[in-house]
Amino acid sequence: MNIRNPSPVLSLTTGLAVGLLTGCGTVTGNSSDSGSRIVMGMSDEVLATDPASGYDPGSWLLFNNVFQSLLSFPNGATEPQPEAAKKCVFTDNRITTYECTLKDDLKFSNGDSLTSKDVKFSFERMLKINDEAGPAVMFPMLDKVETPDEQTVVFKLKYADATFPSKVASGAGSIVDHRSYDADGLRKDGGAVGSGPYKLDSFGKDEAVFSVNENYEGNADVENSGVTMKFFHGDQTALKRDLRDNKLDVAYRGLSSTDIADIEADSSAHSAVDIVDGTGAEVQHLVFNMDDPVAGRLGVRQAMAYLLDREALIEQVYQGTATPLYSIIPAGITGHNTAFFDTYGARPSKAKAEAALRAEGINGKVKLTLWSTPSRYGPSTDQEFQAIATQLNNSGLFEATVKSVPFEQYEKDIDAGKYGVYVKGWVPDYPDPDNFTSPFFGDGNVLGNNYTNKTITGTLLPKTAAESERSATEQEYAELQNIVAEELPVIPIWQAKQYAVVKNNVYGLEYCLDASTVFRFWEISKD
Repeated sequence: MNIRNPSPVLSLTTGLAVGLLTGCGTVTGNSSDSGSRIVMGMSDEVLATDPASGYDPGSWLLFNNVFQSLLSFPNGATEPQPEAAKKCVFTDNRITTYECTLKDDLKFSNGDSLTSKDVKFSFERMLKINDEAGPAVMFPMLDKVETPDEQTVVFKLKYADATFPSKVASGAGSIVDHRSYDADGLRKDGGAVGSGPYKLDSFGKDEAVFSVNENYEGNADVENSGVTMKFFHGDQTALKRDLRDNKLDVAYRGLSSTDIADIEADSSAHSAVDIVDGTGAEVQHLVFNMDDPVAGRLGVRQAMAYLLDREALIEQVYQGTATPLYSIIPAGITGHNTAFFDTYGARPSKAKAEAALRAEGINGKVKLTLWSTPSRYGPSTDQEFQAIATQLNNSGLFEATVKSVPFEQYEKDIDAGKYGVYVKGWVPDYPDPDNFTSPFFGDGNVLGNNYTNKTITGTLLPKTAAESERSATEQEYAELQNIVAEELPVIPIWQAKQYAVVKNNVYGLEYCLDASTVFRFWEISKD
C-alpha cells in the first residue's frame, strides 16, 4: 500500500513524561470551497447515528467523519495524536489518571461551544445508557470524569490501561453536544450534532448526505465539498452495477472477492475505474465451544488445525483478497507472531490430524456441524465454510456439514451454547494488540465459547495493560498467542486486505485504507 507519511506524532511511550502534543506543521481547518461532491456506495448498514449506540463498521465510519474525539489516528499510524485536544498525558506512574487539555474555541456544527462539559457528558452518557449495541463495553476501567475548568478533562481509571488513549481516539470517544442529546436515552431522529470535519444533513434508509462543517477545527484538510453515501443493504450486484453505470464515484465495503477479480479482469471496466487496496486488520476465526461434547475435545480441535489449508481456501474463495492468518494478532500490529504456523504448519497433514484424534481415543469419523451466518462476516463466509468442510471431509477423518442462519438467530444460539464450531469476524476498534486479545480471552469474552485461562486473564493481560511502551509487550503477547495455539479455543483463518473501487478521476483513497480502519472522507477528491 502506498501511504503518505503520517503527520508528526509523539509516541505513547513518552506519554508519562510529556503526553501527546499537537505536532508542528499539522494542517488544521477545512477547505470546503474546493473539490466536488463525492458519491459513495456501501453494502454495509449504518446501524446508528448516535455514538452511544453504534458499535459496527458502518456506524463508526459515520462517527469518524461527523464527530471529533480528543485524539485521532493519522493516516498510516497506529498511535493516536491530539484532535479536539491540544495535549493529553498520563499524569501518574500508575497509568490511572489521564488528563487532556482542549483546543481553544472549539464549536459544534450548530455553533454551540465545545467545552470539557461536553466531553464529560459524552462519556458519562455512553456509560449510563450502556446500550447493548454500543461501545460502553470498551470502558470498564473508567471510574469517573472530572472537569477542573472548561478546557481540562481528567479521566480517573479503576486500574492501569495504557491503551486508554487508543480507545478515546476511536469512534467510542465521539464527543456530542450536551444541549442536543438526552443524558438518559438514545437520539431517535437520525440526526447528529458533532464537531468533526463533516455535518450530517440527512439520514434515511437508502442515503446519508454530508456537507463540510464550517466550524471544524482539527487536523483534517477537507479535499471535497461533501459526501453522499448510498446504502445498498447487502445487494452487491446493485452496488457493482451502479459503479459501472457511473452512478457512484467510490464503492467501499461490500464488493465480493469475485466482484473485485471481475473488475480487475475486465479491461473495459478497468479503463474507467481503479482498484485501491490497503492494509487491513480485519480478521476471521473458527471458534470452538469448549463445553461442546465434540468440539470441546482437544484432539478434535488439533485435527482441524492440522487439516486447515488456508492458502487453498483463500485462492478458492477469496481470490487473493485476504492473506492467511497464523496468529491471533494480525500482521502490522505490535506483538504479531506465527504461533499457529509454528505449531501446525502451513500445509495440511492427515497423519498428524489422525494421530491427534487417536490420542484422544477417537477411531471413527468425527461428525461435526460448522455454523455460519451469510453476510455479517463477509459475503463469502458460507462459501468459505463449505470449503473448510470439504477439506475436513477429504481427509477421511471427518463428516462435516455446514448450516447457515440469519445473524440475529445466530447470536442467540451462540449465547445459548447451541453451536460447537462457528465463525466470528473482528474489525478492530483501535490498532493495538490489546484489541485482538482482551475481547477474545479476557473476562467475559465476546466469543461466547466458555474459554478461560488464568495465566492470560490473571497475568498477561494485566501486565500488558500497564505498559505504556507498547513495543515492550511483545514477549507477553507472544506467550499469550502460544497458549492459544496450544489450547485452541479458536483457529485464526485469514486477515483481510481493504479494497475500494473508484472512478479514475477520484483520488486519495490510499489514505483511507490502513490498519486503524478509519475511513477518512476528507482525503477524497475528484477532478
